[in-house]
Amino acid sequence: MTTLRIGNASGFYGDRFDAMREMLTGGELDVLTGDYLAELTMLILGRDRLKDPAAGYARTFLRQLEDCLGLAHERGVRIVTNAGGLNPAGLADAVRALADRLGIPVRVAHVEGDDLTVAHPGSLAAHAYLGGFGIAACLREGADIVVTGRVTDAALVTGPAAAHFGWAPADHDRLAGAVVAGHVLECGTQATGGNYAFFRDGDVRRPGFPLAELHEDGGCVVTKHPGTGGFVDVGTVTAQLLYETAGARYAGPDVTARLDTVRLSQDGTDRVRIEGVRGEAPPPTLKVGLTQLGGFRNEVVFVLTGLDVEAKAALVRDQMEPALGKAADVRWELARTDRPDAPSEETASALLRLVVRDPDQDAVGRALSGAAVELALASYPGFHVPAPPGKGSPYGVFEAVYVPQETVGHVAVLHDGRRIPVPPAHDTAALDDVPEPPLPEPPTPGPTRRAPLGLVAGARSGDKGGNANVGVWARTDDAWRWLAHELTVDRFRELIPESRELAVARHALPNLRALNFVVEGILGAGVAAQHRFDPQAKALGEWLRSRHLEIPEALL
Repeated sequence: MTTLRIGNASGFYGDRFDAMREMLTGGELDVLTGDYLAELTMLILGRDRLKDPAAGYARTFLRQLEDCLGLAHERGVRIVTNAGGLNPAGLADAVRALADRLGIPVRVAHVEGDDLTVAHPGSLAAHAYLGGFGIAACLREGADIVVTGRVTDAALVTGPAAAHFGWAPADHDRLAGAVVAGHVLECGTQATGGNYAFFRDGDVRRPGFPLAELHEDGGCVVTKHPGTGGFVDVGTVTAQLLYETAGARYAGPDVTARLDTVRLSQDGTDRVRIEGVRGEAPPPTLKVGLTQLGGFRNEVVFVLTGLDVEAKAALVRDQMEPALGKAADVRWELARTDRPDAPSEETASALLRLVVRDPDQDAVGRALSGAAVELALASYPGFHVPAPPGKGSPYGVFEAVYVPQETVGHVAVLHDGRRIPVPPAHDTAALDDVPEPPLPEPPTPGPTRRAPLGLVAGARSGDKGGNANVGVWARTDDAWRWLAHELTVDRFRELIPESRELAVARHALPNLRALNFVVEGILGAGVAAQHRFDPQAKALGEWLRSRHLEIPEALL
């Protein structure tokens, strides 16, 4: 059958608003996807639903569709999105009402069954990550728009691919290829030069959104519409492949994709071919994301300017201590952003950050903010804060649990109201670690120079609950031979001091010339808890690249 062209127009709730129009007008497309959900988004939508039971979905999608529904209909482009969030049926009804108002005849279906909140008392939201076969059922029955709740990000691609090519659940290799394509597309412009370590290789001021040309055998070419910004090369695709993954097995509800089998090659300008992906039966369980309200959080940043920064920090800590006695969790961080003999007041200043958490809002609210404000004329010289402290805001806690696939009622709800049950995977396999692959021979010893790791390696990092993932890859075979032997777990811990007391796992992916590190617990209870300065570990990889170590001069 013909190539299936699937594009992406959203990598998160709040992504570029006009991307949907750009993708519909920029070139040929069969299916347009939009990924709006993340762990933090589920907290936001859960709080929306507390205020209004009819809410709980990404309203941005509706506004985009009002501008673009006619375009999609005229061009025969189907739209598949997880913007339904906590209320896919509600968003599907809203899309139908919009289509009726605009006079555009479209068939809208949705997928449900992911909501397990009732089974997890105390959770703001509890949702299973469903696969793509509910989406496929909707499309096979003629849906023009498919709205889902919590599905895996890759399901937005595996569903349309399975429907188009007639794949069955046992087509593991084909499904795995679509999972890899979906993982590359899911974060939008991160595949086209956005957030890319070597961003200076192209013009990334306004990168275009990616698309994949999928083939019946599961292989694909990742590209973008002609004339759009950014660039697509083996490096941008490698970076996204490593994003928020761990070892060789990348498990999902439809299939477990073997990332150690992925082969990438440049297939022309802004075209990267992905082939060779092998798949295995999925695990017998589904991941369920539990989002709970963890308590209340408040923050004050004190600006310390000029001399005696450490003494000033000690003074304000002593002065604030009586107001913090009842708080459950108190964290101080001093960021020495100041420089000696600085040319501006800002560059002469350090930042002392106080973060307080407690189940009781009063413990982090007026007592804290009042104590901080009262120091205005009674503390260190030059006292000021960038913004006054507030009354304390709620924060979330994320936890992943697993349930048997057969306990989740995955259902495709069609435009005419018919409900098609989607059976769980019949063939499953326990998820075991793959033995570590053989590494290349180390380079011949020679002269070295102390320099940043980022001169010879790229990195991309992100979050999975309380864990952080850091993918590091080499751009040449020689650099890979060095990286594979130099960047051990011990060296990683040396370069990233925060990880020294935590469990760190290293996974080698030689086909990608890459190492993937998982740091357990570095993000506490997840992004919504705002545990550290960079709560999603987005810049952890760039910090690693900035660290200095002895690098062979032949690589520099």
